[in-house]
Amino acid sequence: MDHSAVQAVTRVVCDNVERVVVGKRHEVLLVLVALLCRGHVLLEDVPGVGKTVLAKAIARSLGSSFKRIQFTPDMLPSDVTGVNVFNQQTGRFEYRPGPVVAQLVLADEVNRATPKTQAALLEAMEEAQVTVDGETHPLPQPFIVMATQNPIELEGTFPLPEAQLDRFLLRIALGYPGRAAELEMLDRQHRSHPLDSLQQVVRIEELIAAQNAVKDVHVAMPIKEYIFTLVDATRSHHDVYLGASPRGSLALYNATRAWAAIHGRDYVTPDDVKALADATLAHRIIVNPAARMKNVDSRVIVADLLARVPVPGARPVP
Repeated sequence: MDHSAVQAVTRVVCDNVERVVVGKRHEVLLVLVALLCRGHVLLEDVPGVGKTVLAKAIARSLGSSFKRIQFTPDMLPSDVTGVNVFNQQTGRFEYRPGPVVAQLVLADEVNRATPKTQAALLEAMEEAQVTVDGETHPLPQPFIVMATQNPIELEGTFPLPEAQLDRFLLRIALGYPGRAAELEMLDRQHRSHPLDSLQQVVRIEELIAAQNAVKDVHVAMPIKEYIFTLVDATRSHHDVYLGASPRGSLALYNATRAWAAIHGRDYVTPDDVKALADATLAHRIIVNPAARMKNVDSRVIVADLLARVPVPGARPVP
């Protein structure tokens, strides 16, 4: 599969998802970037904007196995990973898979679980496996976690630790739909929800082929240096307590290759880097307390760095 075939696959999936999630093509494309990179997505937004529906629509479009985990404060790690159950007939313990054993896992309101339960996702997200009672079980491929959290309501929540946030390739905010999109949504749901009739449009084998094709997208050395310079600048910014990790560099590097392929190119441009810098880096940056008091957040810092870091091949203004 070449880059034009990747573009065709993503266009079909995106068009299908847009039958349900109206007016959010850019955000849907970002989720597809994560799918192509075998990365995980954090959907952070207020309730009711379609985070859960988006995850379900993606799963149905791909025909992948889908599990939803509703995180609550009383959940245990075994409620996520599964347990070993003693079988009296065989006299042996047997593994009963938890809901994390699926190709697409929706971790709904992930910040409502305790840190111990949140940590149950760490091994799964990084190594695509779970360990129960010392025995390791591989997860199905492709394996993608789409987690949601509400950034407004803080009561009864446990903020995701840095190690957990760093494992998400992208953080995406859906936002409210525009006037035309919301009116169209009301029209479409007059009799039934369009999700009920959504069909599979791409086979899992096609997605895996597209994931492999993305690896052939060329990234020139000046673009690699631009990515490093951006990430390194987050570590020395005066408003930053902790900058983006090397995993952040790799996330931006891989995401730009997928973004280029989605747009029918086999090479990455500086505009690809700019388009994905916020989604890949902002959630990895910890703003220092003094800056937070002035309402400076990580997205503002990324925008500031994009304005200040020289673009490869650009001529300075005299």
